[in-house]
Amino acid sequence: MSTSRVAIVTGGSRGIGAEVARRLGADGYSVVVGYAGRREGAQEVVEAIEKSGGRALAAQADVADENTVSAMFDLAESEFGGVDVVVHAAGRMDLAPIAELDLDVLDAQHRTNIRGTFVVVQQAARRLRSGGSLITFSTSVVGLAFPGYAAYAASKGAVEAITLIVARELRGRNINVNTIAPGPTATELFLDGKDEETIARLASQPPLERLGTPADIAGAAAFLASPAGHWTNGQVIRVNGGII
Repeated sequence: MSTSRVAIVTGGSRGIGAEVARRLGADGYSVVVGYAGRREGAQEVVEAIEKSGGRALAAQADVADENTVSAMFDLAESEFGGVDVVVHAAGRMDLAPIAELDLDVLDAQHRTNIRGTFVVVQQAARRLRSGGSLITFSTSVVGLAFPGYAAYAASKGAVEAITLIVARELRGRNINVNTIAPGPTATELFLDGKDEETIARLASQPPLERLGTPADIAGAAAFLASPAGHWTNGQVIRVNGGII
């Protein structure tokens, strides 16, 4: 049985989640790469970690389904010996003005982003070992209040509330709990449907004058999960180039 630290990363088949999984694998963690439907993408991440000498496996889970999430934690414990870090990067983003948003879409988004966060955090609170870390994902749009983002930002405001409360509920467990709130980040999900003018405008907003990259966000997650970041607790970390 491995004595290395073990991480579960949801949303690990693409974008920020995939980059976080690869970074933690490079840092020596055994990684469970959680995915909803993109099995090939998750397997590619596993293979990249293994190619670099790490240990990883893929696990399918609907984050809003407590049974499949529990099974994912069971797998981490049976294959790697326990769970030290949980990075909950899975999420859904549907954009429309409030007046136009289909309420079925609202419900589906909130099922993934709010209930899904609650389910993953609940398992993490029950199972993380002493010295562990829990990291969830919000968005800088909670503060920026871009038109069209109401449903998404509202769901991520709930993520922040859940995360900051569980940080306090885990008093005495030696587990740090934080939320990362990225700004505009060049992922497939973010770039989809945006024209070059929109992308250029968003890239010019931070004082650093570029979009974030998945590696920028993964670096923040790796810090929070590491011993160096353990004193950072109960915070929303806005990783956005200084946009707000």
